[in-house]
Amino acid sequence: WSKCIQRRGKQVDRTEVIRSSISPTFSKVFTVDFYFEEVQRLRYELYDISSNHNGIKEADFLGAMECTLGQIVSQRKLTKPLLKQGSTVSKSFIMVTAEELTGNDDYVELSFSARKLDDKDFFSKSDPFLEIFRMNDDDTLQLVHRTETVMNNLNPVWKTFKTSLNSLCSGDHDRPLKCTVWDWDSNGKHDYIGEYQATFKEMRGAMDGRQVQWECINPKYQIKKKNYKNSGIVILNQCKIIKMHSFLDYIMGGCQIQFTVAIDFTASNGDPHNSCSLHYIHPYQPNEYLKALVAVGEICQDYDSDKMFPAFGFGAQIPVTVCVLFCVFPTYVYGCAGIQGVVEAYQTCLPKLQLYGPTNIAPIIQKVASSASQEMHTKEAMQYFILLILTDGVITDMADTREAIVQASHLPMSIIIVGVGSADFSDMQMLDGDDGILRSPKGEPCLRDIVQFVPFRNFKHGSPAELAKTVLAEVPNQVVDYYNNKGIKPKVPSEFESSRTFAP
Repeated sequence: WSKCIQRRGKQVDRTEVIRSSISPTFSKVFTVDFYFEEVQRLRYELYDISSNHNGIKEADFLGAMECTLGQIVSQRKLTKPLLKQGSTVSKSFIMVTAEELTGNDDYVELSFSARKLDDKDFFSKSDPFLEIFRMNDDDTLQLVHRTETVMNNLNPVWKTFKTSLNSLCSGDHDRPLKCTVWDWDSNGKHDYIGEYQATFKEMRGAMDGRQVQWECINPKYQIKKKNYKNSGIVILNQCKIIKMHSFLDYIMGGCQIQFTVAIDFTASNGDPHNSCSLHYIHPYQPNEYLKALVAVGEICQDYDSDKMFPAFGFGAQIPVTVCVLFCVFPTYVYGCAGIQGVVEAYQTCLPKLQLYGPTNIAPIIQKVASSASQEMHTKEAMQYFILLILTDGVITDMADTREAIVQASHLPMSIIIVGVGSADFSDMQMLDGDDGILRSPKGEPCLRDIVQFVPFRNFKHGSPAELAKTVLAEVPNQVVDYYNNKGIKPKVPSEFESSRTFAP
């Protein structure tokens, strides 16, 4: 038996051949880069290879299984039946297990002090600060950290600081680090006290409560002064490695992505019966609302076990009452079954609506925030909420929306806003915190940047996948930032959790 994996129609790799077994366990590990913002489709094919041949061409095809990398990652252990020729389901199953390869994403906490530093000032003592540089492969130096200045003190104790292992040594514990001590001067012409060379491997000696020391050397004094020993001693009092959990840690620990969509049904979209309308349902070509919905939703649905998605509309009259917020499916408790269910609900409700106004999105943000608030009180990494808002124009409740976003920044949720049509969306850019911190009308700043706004027209002539990559690229960091700031660690999945049943 042999198994091969394909991606984008090309063979990625294949397993070893296991002889004479009807339940083979392959030892070959496939290494695949994971991107949350992409639908990464995979195909596994199983072959029966005769003892005389090892080639796939001469082998008997036993079946195939197709899935996305997101499905494997979110379930950790994915079991699906093999499909034979003609897509008939066989009695055989294939099981794929996912495991994250650990990188150098950890942080290190360092606490330095010094004693008996050279005095470089005439009327007072030196004002020392410490700089740590990483030596690159091309022998250039990259500043990693500069401590604060301790005024008038030859025995300074600098504040504890935190930096990533990638920044400190590029993950190479033997990489040389150049450390320089200076005497600060207000004119910017700081006086050189001395330097020393270290490695992170040496620094790790301070992890068990011991101190690590280096002599601070001034090379000029070393040459000129006969009895010169050093210009002081620099001491590492503490070295602590801090495990920084990744997005995959939380997803593979059981955290679910709760996806909600809200659609603009205001009159500015145009009469849905008119082919010029943004809501016009073409028999062969999906409109911009559907393109954006499917592009983003197809990715998010892989991380939701029940695949029941709440879908809302705003700005319509039903049938004579103006509704600020309404469901586009019959029963809110259950939501729509998959992204296709949201599409069908949208197409079904559209003829029943009278498009009206105004374009208020604060109520939908508050609605999802209410659910996210309940999750926050569990103090567990079980549900993170993503709200997709599709709108054709600048919102009319900007002040309320800013307030709602600031409050939502304290919750496990992210907001994606896609501008549909050709309207001027320049005022909407302020909701995206990329150009500065968004503040509420009262001046309260966002705790986190949770909003991503893009006009659909920027992707009109490209692939919808490019839209999804752009709007979802920041989500993994937003998830990690929220849980890290709250001090919430990912769960370690049990066998029961890792093999739980997901909707197809």
